[in-house]
Amino acid sequence: MLKQRVITALVLLPIALGGFFWLHGAAFALFIGAVVTLGGWEWARLAGFAGATQRLTYAGAVAVLLLLLYFMPVLAPGVLLLALFWWLAATWLVTGYPDSSRYWGGGIGKLVIGLLILLPAWQGLVLLKQWPLANGLILAVMVLVWAADIGAYFSGKTFGKRKLAPRVSPGKSWEGLIGGMITSLLITFGVGLYRDWSASELLWGVLGAAVVVAFSVVGDLTESMFKRQSGIKDSSNLLPGHGGILDRIDSLTAAVPVFAVLLWLAGWATP
Repeated sequence: MLKQRVITALVLLPIALGGFFWLHGAAFALFIGAVVTLGGWEWARLAGFAGATQRLTYAGAVAVLLLLLYFMPVLAPGVLLLALFWWLAATWLVTGYPDSSRYWGGGIGKLVIGLLILLPAWQGLVLLKQWPLANGLILAVMVLVWAADIGAYFSGKTFGKRKLAPRVSPGKSWEGLIGGMITSLLITFGVGLYRDWSASELLWGVLGAAVVVAFSVVGDLTESMFKRQSGIKDSSNLLPGHGGILDRIDSLTAAVPVFAVLLWLAGWATP
C-alpha cells in the first residue's frame, strides 16, 4: 500500500503543480473543471446513484454548469455567497448527525448538495487565479489546509482524547483540531511579519486564517458524513493508495470559497 501511495504521488504531483501554478485563463479553468467534474462522478455514488450512466450524467451536468459559470462571471458573487450559507448549514448538519440526515432531501437533495460543494470550489479557484498574487493566493489557502492537517495529525496522535465528531469521524479529536489550528495560525503570523503587515492587518489575517481552517475541517467532516451514511470508505479508487478525488480535496472544497469570500470582503477583487 505504501509503495502504491508513493508511486501515485510521484505521478500526480507534477501534474497537480503544473495545473495549479503554470496554467492560466481558460486552460486553468479547464484543468480545475476536469478535477471537479471527476469529483462530481464520485459524488453521485455518495448520493446513492451507483449506476455508470447515472454517475456520468451527473458528472456531465457538473461540467455544463461549470461552463455556464465560466461564460457568466457575473454569477460568481452569488455562487460564493451561496457557498458560505451552505458551509454554515453543513456545520449544523455535521454536529447533528445522524439525526440531521433527514434534512438532506433524499437522493435528489444529496445531488444538489454536491453542486453546492463542487461548483463554488471551482469558482473560488478561478477567481483567485485572476486576482493580485494569483498563484500566491492559491498556495496560501493550500498551505493553510495542509498545515492544519499535519498539525492535527501529530497533535491528535500525541494528545488526542476528546472526540471531535465521533459519529462522523471517530479518529478526529478536539486536541487535533486545536493543534492544526495553532500550526496554521503560526504560519500566518510568520508570513505577516515577513511581509511587514501592520498590527491591524496581522490581526485580520490571523482571524481570517482561523475561519478558513475551521471551515476546512467542516469540509473534511462533511464528506466523511456522507461516506459513513453510504457505507463507503473511499469516494472512488481513481487514485491508487489515496482513494478518490474527493478524498484529497474535501477540505479545500470548503476552504477555497470561504477564503475567496474573505478576500473579496477585504477588497482584494479586481474590477
